[in-house]
Order: sequence, then C-alpha cells, then structure tokens
Amino acid sequence: MVRNRLHEGGMRARRPQVGVVLTAQHRAGRLAFAREHQDWQIRHWRPVLFTDESRFTRSTCHGVGWHFFGGGRTALHVLARSSLTAIRYRDEILRPLVRPYAGADGPGFLLMQDNARPHVAGVCQQFLQEEGIDAMDWPARSPDLNPIEYIWDIMSRSIHQRHDAPQTVQELADALVQVWEEIPQETIRHLIRSMPRHCREVIEARGSHTHYGDSF
Repeated sequence: MVRNRLHEGGMRARRPQVGVVLTAQHRAGRLAFAREHQDWQIRHWRPVLFTDESRFTRSTCHGVGWHFFGGGRTALHVLARSSLTAIRYRDEILRPLVRPYAGADGPGFLLMQDNARPHVAGVCQQFLQEEGIDAMDWPARSPDLNPIEYIWDIMSRSIHQRHDAPQTVQELADALVQVWEEIPQETIRHLIRSMPRHCREVIEARGSHTHYGDSF
C-alpha cells in the first residue's frame, strides 16, 4: 500500500477518509450531484478548475506539515508550518492562483473546491462574488469525486521511488513541486474522462462512498 511505503521512508501523506460516516443528507447531496453530472463529457469538465490539498510530513521533521493546493495546471502552492485560514486562502490561493486562471480560461469557468471551513468563509465567498468567479455546488464529504485525490497517490509513489529521497521538509516540498510539474497532461485528461463513470458508481452506491483509488 502507498501508505505503508511512505511510512517506511519516514514520509506521510494525509488523505481524506473515504470511510467517514455519511449522513442521509450527505448521501442525498452526493447522489444528486452524481445524477446531474453523470452525462458530462470532457468538454463540460474542461472549464472546471479542480482544487484540493494534501498534507505531507516527514517523521524526522517533528511533524511539520506542508499543504499543497493544485488544480488544472496552476502552480503547486506550498503552505508551511501554520494552519490555513480564510484570509490566507483568499490571499495565497484565490487571488494569485485562481483569479488569473479564471481570467485566462474565459466564460464558463467553474471553481471546484471542497467544503472546508476556510473555503466557504464569508470573506472568500465575497471575493469570488466580486471577481465574478462561479464555484460548483460541491457535495460535502466527497473526496472520491475529486480526480486530484488520485494525483496525490501518483506523487507519493513518485517521491518514494526516487533514489535521492528528500531528507528535509524543504527538499520534500521541492521534490513534490517538481513531480507535480512532470505529471503528463494525458494523465489529467484521463482522470477528467473518468468523471462520468465515477458519477455512475456513486449512483450505483446510492450516494455512499466509492473506492476512488481503484476507479479513476
């Protein structure tokens, strides 16, 4: 398993728990989203900027964490040593990364972000509204619907397979940024093309979680 490999190398990646308890409301929201998007093709998903975060640590670095936000082909942004607040999310993610991407993408752009508290805070919602950036109505507790979750696995495996394993937190950050930039565009397109099938799997599961690592 990827998790075991990372632990053996002194490295850990925090992943969302797919087995987290879902309420009836969560399942209903996931089911509604899947039904609405099950027939979307890649041309429908193309204007969507998927975003996500993952926390990587090295056991030798006393648990210092780095959060990596990525989506589409924006730069992989690193947040070190402190928690993400709504202000930081606006000033370090939305303003310098999402806004230029949205402007370049043009009409129809959609931001995909999960329902983490900083993301849905009033200050961030106000910023998106002022900038004319539309965000998808994303169902809560749905990491299995986000293709970037699979990217984290790809990156973790790539880092572990390196002969020059990162020895410090900064080296780990630099290595992950490099791996991110080297991911083939075809890999991203494949993940996007998998979205309709994955939506159908959520429908078959009646809104329950699916195994995204096997499905994408």
